[in-house]
Amino acid sequence: MRFIGKHALVTGGGGGIGRASAIRLAQEGARVTTFDLRETKAPDGIDPAHWRGVALDCTDAVRVKAALAEAEAAFGPVDVLFNNVGQSARERASLFCESEEEVWRFVIEINLMTTLRMCRLVAPGMQARGRGRILNMSSDAAFSGDLRLADYATAKMGIVGLTRALSTELAYHGITVNTICPGAIATEAHQRIPQETLDNLVAATPAGFIATAEEVGGLVAYLGSDEARFITGQTIAINGGRNML
Repeated sequence: MRFIGKHALVTGGGGGIGRASAIRLAQEGARVTTFDLRETKAPDGIDPAHWRGVALDCTDAVRVKAALAEAEAAFGPVDVLFNNVGQSARERASLFCESEEEVWRFVIEINLMTTLRMCRLVAPGMQARGRGRILNMSSDAAFSGDLRLADYATAKMGIVGLTRALSTELAYHGITVNTICPGAIATEAHQRIPQETLDNLVAATPAGFIATAEEVGGLVAYLGSDEARFITGQTIAINGGRNML
């Protein structure tokens, strides 16, 4: 029970990797807050008194700041921050020279800017207490150069740069900052991907399979724990060997 007495906040915690990670942290004793467009309920086996599922738009800076204050009033200051919220704009994906600035702004806002804002809100308190864990979600797409994903790759690579800069600045205060970079992970979103595309992903993955969201949750729990105190500034891939960073 590595997180007894600790408060973990997961953005994008309504499904997929975010929810699996939130559940894992709760199972290990954390009081968990999730921010998501969907209000999340405590899963079976988790005390509802130790779970807050807040429905909000993570791009709404004013609402996020207020919700964070409410969460910390209820559960205490955030000890573990997992910036998981993000998405691509696949339905409007295009080649770079045909791309629209409006789409770029959306993708950068939902991925990079939400991460930046949460770090700015939470890091000062961690500094004052001399401890904390920040985990930022990037993507294999930041490194793979996939067609029609220049906006998403740019936003996710920006998160890598933010992580590295923050890790240097915050290490002196007992805070670690790391990036998680998943490849193909089985989530609800993958159910909307054509089978042929999924088959190609598996074929391009040396491990020969797609990981589960729960496996990523295990990595989140480790990096968020006291055991990972000497790991900071790193981009940790969980992709079955598809890209080696």
